[in-house]
Amino acid sequence: MSSTSPESPRGPVVGMIGAGQLARMTQQAAIALGVELRVLAGSPDESAARVVADVRLGDHRSLPDLRDLAKGCDAVTFDHEHVPTEHIRALAADGFAVHPGADALVHAQDKAVMRERLTAIGVPCPAWRRVETSADIEGFATENGWPVVLKAVRGGYDGRGVWVCRSADDAAEVLASGVPLMAEAFVPFERELAVLVARSPHGQGVSYPVVETVQRDGICVEVIAPAQGLDPERAAVAQGIALRIAKELGVTGLLAVEMFETASGFVVNELAMRPHNSGHWTIDGARTSQFEQHLRAVLDLPLGSPAPSAPVVVMANLLGGDDPDVFSRYEHVMAHDPGIKVHFYGKEVRPGRKIGHVTALGTDVDEVRARARHAAVYLCEGRYT
Repeated sequence: MSSTSPESPRGPVVGMIGAGQLARMTQQAAIALGVELRVLAGSPDESAARVVADVRLGDHRSLPDLRDLAKGCDAVTFDHEHVPTEHIRALAADGFAVHPGADALVHAQDKAVMRERLTAIGVPCPAWRRVETSADIEGFATENGWPVVLKAVRGGYDGRGVWVCRSADDAAEVLASGVPLMAEAFVPFERELAVLVARSPHGQGVSYPVVETVQRDGICVEVIAPAQGLDPERAAVAQGIALRIAKELGVTGLLAVEMFETASGFVVNELAMRPHNSGHWTIDGARTSQFEQHLRAVLDLPLGSPAPSAPVVVMANLLGGDDPDVFSRYEHVMAHDPGIKVHFYGKEVRPGRKIGHVTALGTDVDEVRARARHAAVYLCEGRYT
């Protein structure tokens, strides 16, 4: 018998820049699709680097490191938006298939560029303006009222880089940081929604159901799919806005559109062009998870069904507490509710850090929310709800 055997057939190779939890969960989808996932990690201890076979260590700000990752890949994509725009253009000029491309991704990297473009194509947005001085902010407040929302033009996420200023003194403290800023009018919203859509290079697009996101201290703690009490025609309007943005901006892959629901309609808040926290429920609660959908899209494969697999799906984020030993409480959650699905990200537990999520499915929204909340609170805090 020969000591060697023919190499197993290999599927397409997708390079993902970044090795956080989004890349880690993409690996799960890649296995089933027969896709070889390669990640660029800053260290071997990063979330995805601990579970992906093909890890390239490097810096997402280094063009040579990016080129090393991309060599031999059928598509290159991202698990964060922090790659320099000029490097993305250089990869495309080298002939690599990068999704989304630089012209699209810049709208998720630079909030002012995003606002300029969305305003130009008629997407409903808050009143906004670039600001550099106290006089700029006070002038904006004179026109739009206090509070004024100041945002870092680049780099903010999970509540970071966003300040709700109720006075000129509040705004002066933010200005003193020296961060490039823009001002937005405060939106008196009824609730926060998100629409996740996917678009392939040849233009096929699909939308997942509109979901409600529940925020605490600027961090999403819960997602309810679908958003309860939302009229189907209004839901279709929100989905249409997201699909239109994807088309107008030339997005390939996933696009998450965060919105405010107001008494008069929807107002677009933020964009993300990658798998998104508002779509984690799809792993257990949809026919095609957002991670599989993203791989299909960047490889220009036919997109999968976004239909939910239960009438109600609730995802609750696991935010680290003071006790890092979450696994000592794992058995209770499994025994208490065998239907709960738990996903850990392989991250060190720190207070307030997203270390995983739980998902519950069912028919009654109050019951499903209670189950998800019980599991999340017990895992992170060791107490019952």
